[in-house]
Amino acid sequence: MNHSSNITRRQFIKLGALATSAALLPNLDALAMTPKKVGLQLYTLRDLMAKDPEGTLKKVAEIGYKEVELFGYADGKFFGKTPKEFSAILKNLGLAVPSGHYTTGKTMPNVKGTLTNDWKRAVDDAAALGQQYMVCAYLFPNERTKLDDYKQFADLFNKSAEVVKAAGMQFCYHNHDFEFKEMDGKLPYDVLLSGTDPKLVKLELDLYWATFANQDPVALFKKHPGRFPLWHVKDMEKTAERAFAPVGTGSINFQRIFDEKKTAGMTHYFVEQDVCKLPPLESIAISYRNIDKLKTM
Repeated sequence: MNHSSNITRRQFIKLGALATSAALLPNLDALAMTPKKVGLQLYTLRDLMAKDPEGTLKKVAEIGYKEVELFGYADGKFFGKTPKEFSAILKNLGLAVPSGHYTTGKTMPNVKGTLTNDWKRAVDDAAALGQQYMVCAYLFPNERTKLDDYKQFADLFNKSAEVVKAAGMQFCYHNHDFEFKEMDGKLPYDVLLSGTDPKLVKLELDLYWATFANQDPVALFKKHPGRFPLWHVKDMEKTAERAFAPVGTGSINFQRIFDEKKTAGMTHYFVEQDVCKLPPLESIAISYRNIDKLKTM
């Protein structure tokens, strides 16, 4: 595998840690990094990841992405690799993995590594990979037929988050648009937020889906300051169907949202595009270039 000079330098610094003053290392390591740590949710490249995870990650790194958010963990494996194997691949490419997506397990009870099946192992494996966040990514339609379902999920999130916290990480919930559709006169999103401990359960705000549901991300930040450490950054076509679009090519004013990052408490953001009309690698390259023009720091 070819290593870039930056990565080689970082590895050299880490190898020389015993012979070098530890206090100097963070400064040296910072010099080897670009100032922007733009992230990518790998679900965008799900077909490519299924065929060739290592080769796909290499292309992600070559575009310029520094962080990836995972999906599809099951039974102790990330894309068919053990935590140790997958961690080695990421380190060789200079990619950090601050976050990963998980499901409740209620729809697929036999899958191991969900909130309701073998959760402790999933937490331990995420910690071994260096994750800082574990995110419940989605509630399947049959899991949320009534408002009371959301109240039960709030309880499950609190319990799951305790295990995550004990391992030194943070639990989050990722929205779509259905949480903003009224049920019995209430928004399910409000039920989830009010029913969970604000310290235990944070939010990963999907900027596209919130906007799609006619919610203003900035208003959400101001209503719940500090509760949105993670964002999904994806754009919306300027068409009647409002389809997914590469960042910077659609209708969402991302600079306005990034200007409120401190209000949100944002620490990491990930480009994502659920469906791409262009080849997915081309789409994420466009998104990367356009995010690079924004003032995000």
